[in-house]
Amino acid sequence: MLRSTKSLTIFTACILLALLIAGCSSNKQGSGSTSPSPTQAVAETSSSPTGEPGTAAADDTRVVKHALGEASIKGTPLRVVTLFQGATDAAVALGIKPVGAVESWLEQPFYQYLRSDLEGVTVVGEETQPNLEEINKLKPDLIIASAVRHEKIYEQLSQIAPTVVLPNVYQFKETTKMMGQALNKQAEADQLLANWDSRVADFKQKIVAKLGDKWPLKVSVLNFRADHARIYVTGYAGDILNELGFTRTDALQKEVDKGGIVLKLTDKESIPTMNADVSFYFLTDPGNEAGVQKTFEEWTAHPLWKTLDSVKNNQMFKVDEVIWNMGGGILAANKMLDQLYEHFEL
Repeated sequence: MLRSTKSLTIFTACILLALLIAGCSSNKQGSGSTSPSPTQAVAETSSSPTGEPGTAAADDTRVVKHALGEASIKGTPLRVVTLFQGATDAAVALGIKPVGAVESWLEQPFYQYLRSDLEGVTVVGEETQPNLEEINKLKPDLIIASAVRHEKIYEQLSQIAPTVVLPNVYQFKETTKMMGQALNKQAEADQLLANWDSRVADFKQKIVAKLGDKWPLKVSVLNFRADHARIYVTGYAGDILNELGFTRTDALQKEVDKGGIVLKLTDKESIPTMNADVSFYFLTDPGNEAGVQKTFEEWTAHPLWKTLDSVKNNQMFKVDEVIWNMGGGILAANKMLDQLYEHFEL
């Protein structure tokens, strides 16, 4: 009887030990297979454009309203195609490496300041004429477009993948915000915008302290092309300068009030319209640099050029065209602000 009881006790202990080992093994396996958060998933997969098509790190579906309608997006898109420069810039800022992007206007295939982050990304045509076949081959799960460039092909793009459309290509804060929603990276977008607002406030405080009664300065952004000159009264650089506290002359403000973005000047007699306390200019026209230089030399040699306040006071400065006009995103905006800090020695 004692022997039988002892055997039963040993048998029971063995069963309990086996169950305990099995339980520990199960718990260990479960902790190692926990799904990453959406942010982690993007960080792990966005560094390479080879993620599986149609996959996402989360199962939530959200509706993003945009300029041409709305898009239903599931989880965190991993295969993103960007169809304008500001969207490509914003994607990089949000930690996303697109699988496809349109070619840059200059410094092809992509701008130098973004190139290291876009290594291996497929070029899907020009911003004004994306290659739909190439986009389809990439099997994207999200496309970022703009109404001003892509309204006519919006339906075709939407058949390839959910497509979010920005109203234009230069309002970088709106682009950042909407892409944060579309990419399931709203917290990151909010932080980028908060950082920008903080820098803007810091710049304002420092330039007021330095210039005192001379602030605010009236500013003009000038662009010389092969057959005409331009003033960007709003647009990318114009809007940023306005946010920083720079003002416009009455003549340029009238253009803004009329809804103008770019004022084209074809007659040198219009040079006085360029007047400002400080002016920033850049030269444009890929493939016709000689023509652009000729225009610049002719306009700056005209007697009216010497009447501009920024010229008389030696406040006419050439700037980086890519950063001040072509990049169009929040990274370029910060680089432009860096240059303004340096320029005004703040």
